[in-house]
Parts: sequence; structure tokens; C-alpha cells
Amino acid sequence: MRLLTSTRTALAAVLIGVLALSDCSVLDGSGRASSAGQAGQAGKGADSSESADSDIPYDVVPLLKPAKKYYGAAVEGAPTSMKGVDAYTAMTGKQPNLVEYYAAWGDGFDASGVRNAWKEGALTLMSWEPFDATLADIAAGTSDAYIKKYATAVRKLNLPVVIDFADEFNGNWEKWGTKYVTPKQYVAAWRHIHDTFLDAGASNVIWAWTPNIINPAKSVRLEPYYPGDAYVDWVGLVGYWTLGQDNAFSSVFGPTVDEIRAFTKKPMILAETAAMAGERRRADIRNLFAGVEADDTMLGFIWFNHKKRADWRLEASPLALQEFKRLAADDRFGFDVRKP
Repeated sequence: MRLLTSTRTALAAVLIGVLALSDCSVLDGSGRASSAGQAGQAGKGADSSESADSDIPYDVVPLLKPAKKYYGAAVEGAPTSMKGVDAYTAMTGKQPNLVEYYAAWGDGFDASGVRNAWKEGALTLMSWEPFDATLADIAAGTSDAYIKKYATAVRKLNLPVVIDFADEFNGNWEKWGTKYVTPKQYVAAWRHIHDTFLDAGASNVIWAWTPNIINPAKSVRLEPYYPGDAYVDWVGLVGYWTLGQDNAFSSVFGPTVDEIRAFTKKPMILAETAAMAGERRRADIRNLFAGVEADDTMLGFIWFNHKKRADWRLEASPLALQEFKRLAADDRFGFDVRKP
């Protein structure tokens, strides 16, 4: 079994060796590279044109559990075009530092989009959706040429990216969900993709394992689908405030968090969330910000600003938008990911 942490430790050792030649002190008391030791790499991270040719993989460790919360958004066209993100920034008064987009299995890596977001101080989270390949086939290696090509492109760009593969797997509404895939097949596919990326040297990936909240699928246990701490960096959650349920943060996300905490302590992020438009939306938004802020292990959230099945866009509710804007101004939400 290949361990992600071991691989990153080895890569850090390479960095230490390189910097030791210039008489740099690179370790702090925690064993992480110190700010002095990271100076060269941080400079490359800030300029994506330089990072692409680096022999040293981008160190994602400072982004795994930063001091401040991620303030994310999924908006139309991003990150291929950042116009939607810029409009979202103007609307909410704060620039998102985590941009989610969706990619089908078979698509090429959107290096230019990742670079666009990075230039504006944002990390990208790609939701990778295997509509045209079975997870059993992926685990068996039938897509290896594609995965290797993708991983090589990610490594070549050498900027940090978050990959969320086959999310909402605990529901029956996806082609990779409980109706079609066993937990064993899911874990095997996840591990195979992860290991193929590491074989390609693409350790600049943050891996986000993302179930749907258990409320609509209470009988499906999550632990059998978990690839293991060596294969996961973040636990993502997909969950929405809908009018037919209690709107307390603990009611929407609490049961899922409690179940997951029984088998992993990995940091969590709301990888996709929003509140249904209506009179209650302002209260739902207050609960969102308060719930994320109160939990030290909750890294932040991504607001799904799309009209899909319902109108989740903030602009659909002007009064709720004003409440969102007020709360987003809190300095605890948002930071430049190039300087975590």
C-alpha cells in the first residue's frame, strides 16, 4: 500500500536536501518546512508560469488545514472563465478562494482554468464524475492510459488542486451510486486512481472524499466506502438546506459528521451547499456561517450558486444575499491560498 503521507515526507526530504546546499534552515518544531525553507517554492506558487517547470512538487501541506476558513463558490463557467467568479465577488463583497467545477470522466485536465483561479488567489476543487466508465473497470486498469495522462498534466502544471472523485456515492441517483456500485468496487477504484497519480509524481493533489449527507439515505453506512486515511486528505460533505427539514446546522450535517468521526478525524469541508430560496433563507445562511465557524475541524464551505432543480443562486433572494454579504465580511472566512 502506498502511503500519501510517506510520499509527501519523501518529497519534503528532497526539498530539504536541495535547500541544505544553500545552508537554509528548513524545519520548524513540527517537522514541516519553515517559512524560510518554503520561500523558494512559495515564490513559484505565486507565479504559475514558473511553477510548471519546477522539479519539486508543490507542497500542499499548508493548505490542508489553514488557520482561516475556505470561502468557496461554484459558479457558471469557472474556472475556464473567471467572469462569473468576479461577478460573485462583486455581489458578495469577498473573493472566493476555492472554486469548484465539474468534469466528466474522459475530459482533459483544465490546466488553464486552474491557472486562472490561482492567479486570483483561489484553489480549484474538481468534482470528477465517471459517467462513462464503471468503477470496476477503472479499478481493473482499463482507464490507466487516461489516468496517467491526466496525472502527468496535473504534475506538469504543479499547482495545488483538489480532486473529489465520484461524490454522493452513498445515494442511488448517480451512476456510481449504491444502485450500481459496491463499497469494495468504490474503494478499489479510488485507491487505483490515487496510486496512479502518485506513480506519476502528482503529489500536488488534495484528495477529497465526499459523501452526500446521510439524511436521504440513512440505511447506507459510510465506513465501507472509505478508502482509508492514507488515501484521503479532506472529507467533503454535500448537503443543502431544504424547506422540508429542520434548519439547525446540527440537524442538516450533524448525523453525517457523527458517523464519519467514528472512523476518521480528517478535516471536513462543505464541498457543495446552499439554501433553498424563500423566507427562511436568511436564517439558513446564518446557520451555515455559524456552524462552519464553530467547528475547528470544518475547513469552510462552497456555495453552489447555480439554478438546478431549484434556484440556489444568492441573487434569487436579495434580502438573504445581504445577510450573506454581511457574514462573509468576517475575516475568519477567506484568505489568499498562495500565502496560507
